[in-house]
Amino acid sequence: MQKKVAVILSGCGVYDGAEIHESVLTLLRLDQRGAQVQCFAPDIAQHHVINHLTGEEMPESRNVLIESARIARGEVKDIREANADDFDALIIPGGFGSAKNLSDLALQGHACQVQA
Repeated sequence: MQKKVAVILSGCGVYDGAEIHESVLTLLRLDQRGAQVQCFAPDIAQHHVINHLTGEEMPESRNVLIESARIARGEVKDIREANADDFDALIIPGGFGSAKNLSDLALQGHACQVQA
């Protein structure tokens, strides 16, 4: 039986989104194993944008859902459409985006809240 897996992305890029290698290799392996995959991401502005060449913060705005579409090749839905009962598993690839865009862990530490 084909397993259904939700993959939650947090943008695109290790310093301000989902880590690209982890995300792509996760999606590749799930495909190789025959899983039915649906990517999700929140339709929100990123906490901030990082220049991955210099590590410096940049004065621009990016949308987490749109940035996640780079990794998902456009096949990504707003996380508000996700229903846990529709999936057998959930995977959240690493990267600072999960601590900055999916939650405020990077700012609040142990008192963090998950993005609703």
